[in-house]
This record gives sequence, structure tokens and C-alpha cells, in this order.
Amino acid sequence: MYKKVAYLLIVFLSGFIIFNYLNAQSKFDAKKADLSADLLIDRQTTEPRRLFLRTWRIIKSKYYDPTMNGQDWMRWNRRYVDKIMTTDDASVAINSMLASLDDPYSRFLDKKEYSEQTTNIDAKIVGIGVNIISTSGKVLIVSVVEDTPAFEEGIKAGDLILKVDGKNVAGKSVSDVAALIRGKEGESVSLELMRENHKLTKNILREEIQIKNIKTSIIEDKIGYIQISSFISSDLTSEFIAALNKTEKCPGLIIDLRGNAGGLMPNAVFIADMFLPSGHIVSIVDRNHQQSVIDAQVKPYAINKPLVILIDEASASASEILSGALKDNKKAILIGKRTYGKGMIQKIYPLPNETGMNLTIAKYLTPKGYDINKKGIEPDYEVEFTESDYLNNKDPQLDKAKAVMKGMLKTKYELAKNNRLNLVN
Repeated sequence: MYKKVAYLLIVFLSGFIIFNYLNAQSKFDAKKADLSADLLIDRQTTEPRRLFLRTWRIIKSKYYDPTMNGQDWMRWNRRYVDKIMTTDDASVAINSMLASLDDPYSRFLDKKEYSEQTTNIDAKIVGIGVNIISTSGKVLIVSVVEDTPAFEEGIKAGDLILKVDGKNVAGKSVSDVAALIRGKEGESVSLELMRENHKLTKNILREEIQIKNIKTSIIEDKIGYIQISSFISSDLTSEFIAALNKTEKCPGLIIDLRGNAGGLMPNAVFIADMFLPSGHIVSIVDRNHQQSVIDAQVKPYAINKPLVILIDEASASASEILSGALKDNKKAILIGKRTYGKGMIQKIYPLPNETGMNLTIAKYLTPKGYDINKKGIEPDYEVEFTESDYLNNKDPQLDKAKAVMKGMLKTKYELAKNNRLNLVN
């Protein structure tokens, strides 16, 4: 009991120090809005021309590449400033400016997109608790969150959504269908579903849904398995601590980052620090080529278990920060496929009229100084995971992780045994 309390105190102290450091270095914050009076700027209403000019100035002074992709940035001011009359005019002008940077990560967020991104960070939505995808023009439920209205009503993964409140959803985008399903708390939504060639209708009461980004289980030979689906939530660190407590008695851990496109950099730094008694976690390089190193907090205790991390082509951003930090410090074995290769850092800038902008402000390097942008991180063991494997309920990457973990645990056991024998002799 005392050991567990001490462990949690160390974890929280470590996290507190890291978050204070990162907030002080706000220009390097991966995906957070300004923690200042600028937080209120999105609530202001301003004319379209002023919205354009404010955005133009932020890009000019904050964008990672001071050459603006080799162009004269004043030309956008001259081209648009006297022609913007409406909100649509401002959106076209801002989007054209950002497109000229040839940067897929810098983009303007309209009112709806900005609200959705803020909702993701808050990790709360009002809905029913399903995750959906679009495939061949059809909208499919791929998972149902436990203890949510959809779960209680018997909605199942694999159900095909035909209609939402009587509206046909065939051919609609995932975001459009999600918007139809979400709504006011306490109101019902009607879903017409197809399940095994049978139609059924479910009326489900919307509730505030706490988004869970971590799933935890104990698999064969008491190996702890922690899947992190996203780093975007501000609640992720507390979720990860809960996952560690659930797997406290497991001799080894597998952390699954497959399909994790990233999120808040401080979350990745926080988790990496838990496993590192010292050493570099990540280096940040700004527009002036100045480098800032974020180190693990020097401490007498860190989680010292054999660790395997699963990665794939969709593991990006914060996922690469975590896997790169633990690989370079020789704290984890990486298994799967080469990661996506997103080594650039964005910051959310709130703008007037409840809009915002994601803007690339820096790049990061792994502890050994590797620039992984457009290159990714290579696994220690490359293992394919094909569509056929998925359809046949097979997971060769996880199977390899379990095999490697068993070998690591056996080696650890044999080393401990030999050390005991040496002490006796």
C-alpha cells in the first residue's frame, strides 16, 4: 500500500514538473491553445478583413520557416486586404495563404472545426458512445464505448447505420454523420441499423460521453497490455496512471501505439518520463534554429519493466516522440512497421469569430538527434499486419510482441538467478 502511494506521488510530482516546464515554453507546445488572454480572442467578433490581417500577422511572425516557403509574404496582404468583404472571402484568403506554405499540418479552422478540436482536447462530447468509419459510401460502427447509452441499448460493432433521425446517411462523410448523432444532452436520437441482413431501429438518449483513450488488459503469461488510441485528451495522464495501477503486478508491459496519430506533446513527454530515470526525451528546434532539450527528471525511481511498443504506418507525432525517446534510451523494443514521420510541431491559435488555426511552429528531434520528419522511426522487428490477418482475427504484430516479451522476461529471470548464485558463491 505504502509503495503504491509513494509511486503515485513520484508520478504526479514528475508530471507536475514537466507540465510546468512545457507551459513555460509555450512556443513549443504541440497542440494547445494559448494559456493567456488570447484564449478569449475566439469569442470576439470582428469584421472579415481584420480576421484576415490578424491571421496574416501570426503566420508571418510565428511560422516555422521564416522564408514562408521562399515567397514574399507581403504579396498576400496586397492581393486580398482590399477585396475581403464577407466571412467567405476571409476564409478563401486565409486558406490560400496557408496552402502556399505547402504544409499539410498548418490549416485554418472554421467555427465547427475549431469547436470539434477543442472538444477532443477536453475529452468530452454529448452523444451516444460509438466510433464510426465510412467504407464504400456506407457508415459502419467499428466500436462501442462501454457504459454508454449505445452500449446499454445493445448497439454492436459491425452494425451499419442506414438513417439518423430519418435522414439517409449513405454517401455522407463521417463528420457529417457524427454531427447528426451528437446533440443536446437529454435528447434522443433514432438510428436505423442493418445487422446481419436485418433492419432494426434504436432510440437512444444522448449523454455526456467521457472519451477514453486507453484500454488496459492482462494477456497471456501475465503480460500487461496498454493501448493508447490518442494523445489528444487532457485526461490522458490520469488514464495512463490508472492503466499502470491495473498492470502493477505484471512483470512486463506492451504499449500499443498502432493507429495513434498523436495529440498533445506534453502527454507523450509525461509518459516517457515515467520510464526514464534520466536522459533526453526530445529536442525542439524553432524557426531561428535554436534548440531546446527536454530531459527526463532525474529521480531515483522509474518504471523498470521489460517494455515492448507496437507501432505502424499511422503512428505519428506524439506517438513518435514517445517511441523515439524510449528506443533511443534503450528502454523499449519497437515492433511493427515504420512510423508515419511527422516531426513537426503545431500550435493552436484562437482567432476571432470562434475560429482558429493550427500552425507549424517548430520541429523535433529524437534524443539521438534524428530528424524523423517524412522518414519515420524504424522498428527493431518489422512485422506485417495484412487485411487478411484482420479479417481472420489474427494479429501477427501482437504475437511477435508477446514472443519478444517472453524472451525478455526469461533473460531477466536468468540474470537475476545468476546474480543470486554469484552472491551465494
